[in-house]
Amino acid sequence: MKHLIAAVLATTALTVPATAQEIDEFRIGILGGENAQDRLNSNECLREYTEEALGVPVKLFAPADYNGVIQGLLGGTIDMAWLGASGYAKTYLEDPDAVTPVLVKVNVDGGYGYHSIGFARKDSGITSLEDLKGKVFGFGDPNSTSGYLIPSIEIPQEIGATMESGDYFGEVKFTGGHEQTIVAVNNGDVDGGVTWADGLGNWEDGYNSGALRKAVDAGLVDMNDLVEIWRSKPIPEGPVVISNAMPEEVKATMTELWDNLSEKDADCFYGVAAGEAKSFDPITHDAYLSIIEARKSKSQ
Repeated sequence: MKHLIAAVLATTALTVPATAQEIDEFRIGILGGENAQDRLNSNECLREYTEEALGVPVKLFAPADYNGVIQGLLGGTIDMAWLGASGYAKTYLEDPDAVTPVLVKVNVDGGYGYHSIGFARKDSGITSLEDLKGKVFGFGDPNSTSGYLIPSIEIPQEIGATMESGDYFGEVKFTGGHEQTIVAVNNGDVDGGVTWADGLGNWEDGYNSGALRKAVDAGLVDMNDLVEIWRSKPIPEGPVVISNAMPEEVKATMTELWDNLSEKDADCFYGVAAGEAKSFDPITHDAYLSIIEARKSKSQ
């Protein structure tokens, strides 16, 4: 597929000046999950490569929550972003013509699934959802697939109760994001919570990629202090999307850049992909139909 994209670009005789004449700048949104400065640092190399490829100024935006990126895409103030599956579903349901999914992060095993991971402090003695009964449970962001949507559907099915505070769990609260949930559990502010990981590799490393891996890399947690207590069914990794307002040449250039990033600069790819992964590969809207339906069900 990389060769196909390269061939298409060659036939369009893409040049930087032609692209620069069509747009004045390019804006990339970075989804929440860790603090803004770390997100900006991890994606600075991508900003530089994008500026080089398009020949126009490129800005990174790291809003405080998922909705900031979603609304940026819908309102035309963000041109490209790597969304979670639920975030893409919300964007699509609000405006089916706003963006096009073009790529997805592929794991080292060749798959593009990941999991919502339930976890607690090891010294709490909590090893299962049953042990969390009557205790404080933490979700991340309401627009997060793994930090809210999927666990809010699957956990009630397992415990036979709702996620309302006082029903099964003593209290259910939103922490604001993945990093916040990890820190809250680690500090004992909540007894258990959910975050995302590919579920591959070693627990001690925070798995190969995901919020736990980023937290380990940042020195926020020692995974030996935590324990996994629940795991969702596989979730499709969210798509890299591009605004449909962008010229076709820009879409093609940016798709190729992300598509080749793992080969172009492994360190840059590691930061952008939130850990060890294989590559970004082509994906289409159809991969997210089940998540769109799940998102619809929560709004009814």
